[in-house]
Amino acid sequence: MTHLLMAVNSGMLTGFRAPLATAFIALVISSLLTPLVRNLAIQKGAVDDPKIDNRRVHTEPIPRWGGLAIYAGIVGSILLVMPFAYPKSTMFPTYLIGMMSIAGLLVVVGALDDLHQYKAKVQALVLLAAGVGVQFFYGSIGRVQINTVGVPINGPASYIALGMAAVPLTAVYIFVVTKTMDTIDGVDGLSAGISAISAGTLIVIAVYSGQPRVAIVAAAVAGSALGFLRHNYNPAKIFMGTGGAYVLGFTMACLSIVGALKTAAAVAIFLPILVFGVPIADAFIVITRRLLSGQPITQADKRHLHHTLLGKGLTQRQTVWVLYAAAAALCAVALFVVRNNHV
Repeated sequence: MTHLLMAVNSGMLTGFRAPLATAFIALVISSLLTPLVRNLAIQKGAVDDPKIDNRRVHTEPIPRWGGLAIYAGIVGSILLVMPFAYPKSTMFPTYLIGMMSIAGLLVVVGALDDLHQYKAKVQALVLLAAGVGVQFFYGSIGRVQINTVGVPINGPASYIALGMAAVPLTAVYIFVVTKTMDTIDGVDGLSAGISAISAGTLIVIAVYSGQPRVAIVAAAVAGSALGFLRHNYNPAKIFMGTGGAYVLGFTMACLSIVGALKTAAAVAIFLPILVFGVPIADAFIVITRRLLSGQPITQADKRHLHHTLLGKGLTQRQTVWVLYAAAAALCAVALFVVRNNHV
């Protein structure tokens, strides 16, 4: 592993060598730790019982807490690669320290939720607090905050400053992305695979826009998600749990703010809809259906996209690959748009 890091040290900040090294290290860490986390979850009783309700598609109890391994893969790979990427400058900017610290707290909260099943209002408050809190970690290198919105008006796009509205808007955005990544996690391998595709897209956008730190962290997310996916693909041996969905969604939401939303004004506002298109579309459809049927939007049911595809006769593997393909197509459009707007 040391040889791998040394090999990518030269010319580290150009191209994809640093992100690829980070992704590989994250994949290895996550993959190796997941079986250990699985055993821990079984010992502590953090197991998803399919008899709890009729939404579950698995038939046997499956341990959760995969988020612990995912988080370890992300943080471990960043700690190993950043010193080689930035040997003479700021290795860990304040915003990154804030992101990873709050993500760690979300993993803990998610692990507790897997045991105690907190109410939707409690989860929402936690995620909104995380979205607000991360904005206060900033310095000269980056900040997780949507402080302007690019709007194309009669020709070249211009930026509109949000002022005090930046804090709540950023918090809501982070909440939406994080929560949708959690709600889509209903079929083996779905959330992990979608996360890897979305994070991979953020890597490319970051490299093209000259944001190597964002590319490295996004690669850590993609690699860790893939390492976990090895154990989570159908038939799953472990679920990522609430903590896993939280850390993936929260980290990618923050990265998209620091990276993708800093791209050309004419397209930046549309990028999250494309990069996170499948989970956002799933949430929109589910909420719309619940409202039309007069049900509370927080009431769990079987109206998600994966439930619909399973109801059409598709297997779990066929279902996830249909949704993988949809996510990949939307992300390809995002890359095409970015590339053609001279990011």
